[in-house]
Amino acid sequence: MSESGHSATGYIVHHLTNLKVGEGFWTLHLDTMFFSISLGALFLWLFMKAAKSATSGVPGPLQNFCEIMVDFVDTQVKDSFHGRNPVIAPLALTIFIWVFLWNAMDLVPVDLLPAIAGLLGIPYLRVVPSTDLNSTFGMSIAVLLLVYYYSIKVKGPVHFTMEVLTHPFGKWFMPFNLLLRIVEDLAKPISLGLRLFGNLYAGELIFILIALLPWWIQFTLGWPWAVFHILVITLQAFIFMVLTIVYLSMAHEDH
Repeated sequence: MSESGHSATGYIVHHLTNLKVGEGFWTLHLDTMFFSISLGALFLWLFMKAAKSATSGVPGPLQNFCEIMVDFVDTQVKDSFHGRNPVIAPLALTIFIWVFLWNAMDLVPVDLLPAIAGLLGIPYLRVVPSTDLNSTFGMSIAVLLLVYYYSIKVKGPVHFTMEVLTHPFGKWFMPFNLLLRIVEDLAKPISLGLRLFGNLYAGELIFILIALLPWWIQFTLGWPWAVFHILVITLQAFIFMVLTIVYLSMAHEDH
């Protein structure tokens, strides 16, 4: 840092700046897109490989891992989802593994990939997609759209509209019921997106602050924080998955 003439503030700002293209509303964060798509492809490849090589005999490490993940997610769906929908379990599995992989990028040394990118002429590189509000809100809004889709599909347009207008205070308070529903529906993606973003942004910032310290202090503080952060990234993926299951379960219930 000192050799490049960067101050501590400049170092932090540099590591928290995305590689962008476009202006205003049409700004695209290329690093977020790259790592999100790459990690999603990694997830698909791993599970497809495990499925193709699955055996009824002694399973290998990859098959063991995939079976544990599938059983874990299946248990959560059975406990939280009370309807019948074959999409929910695969969706929950995808969300849990994909968000976990997003978060796990926080364990990569903060200077490693940006330094490699710098050698290739790339000025900025943020490697943790969940520290970008665009990605967390994108996934949470997708969940909200699924909630609307299944609410209308399961209950029908008329019953869904009546539920929105008459629940919870009856038909004589339709404007108030509608206002409450709007607030409730806005709270879902905001809470999902901000919770994931806030926790991972704070974790990434602590790693960056540790990187500003002398190397022997980095080693002393970095390993304990990394071990603790493994729990954080797993918990955040789990919370996002469970809340998605709960929201979709509510969409299948007819009041």
